[in-house]
Amino acid sequence: MKVLMVLTSHDTLGNTGKKTGFWLEEFAAPYYTFLDAGADITVASPAGGQPPLDPKSDLPDFQTELTHRFKADAAAQAVLANTIKLDGLRQDDFDTVFYPGGHGPLWDLAESQASINLIQSFERAGKPIGFVCHAPGVLKNVKAANGDPIVKGRTVTGFTNSEEAAVELTDVVPFLIEDTFIAQGADYRKGPDWAPFVLEDGKLVTGQNPASSEGVAKALIAQLR
Repeated sequence: MKVLMVLTSHDTLGNTGKKTGFWLEEFAAPYYTFLDAGADITVASPAGGQPPLDPKSDLPDFQTELTHRFKADAAAQAVLANTIKLDGLRQDDFDTVFYPGGHGPLWDLAESQASINLIQSFERAGKPIGFVCHAPGVLKNVKAANGDPIVKGRTVTGFTNSEEAAVELTDVVPFLIEDTFIAQGADYRKGPDWAPFVLEDGKLVTGQNPASSEGVAKALIAQLR
């Protein structure tokens, strides 16, 4: 089982003067879920090298058993520090792709042609694709084979308007996932704020928030078995 994980390279939180990036739990939980299932994992990002960590995700309140495992795991830290560049990657070399969230992807991966092409290639090949929290936002410009938005008519979730309001970034992010998906004709659904909520629509797997990250990874593994 060959798994590609794609992280953001964007570290600026709009015009706030604060930093953003990927959310630690959303990388660590799926990483170890895949690793413990025997997967061969490749980690990529638009710029390559060390992707930016959202500093808020490193605060004590947001640590879990798997983030603690990551912080004690030199090998995993070395993988993260040396992500390969997204350009040039081919879906032929992988069985599935997973995108962790954090706010960063809304700026770079949502607009990255390399990312858009890669996701479309996985989708056309009938391979499972997974996104959690803010990462479903990277689907904004991805098209189905007929040219429609890939989420049109499909059951999906992602970080909710109410969760974005709770972190006081509604007016900072470049777009709201819930509003965007509904406007694109998706069957957008959500569970309670901050509770695990994972949806599968065929090979497309989406999770609502950080608590959903392990569930998305498990769903992808199940589809590959």
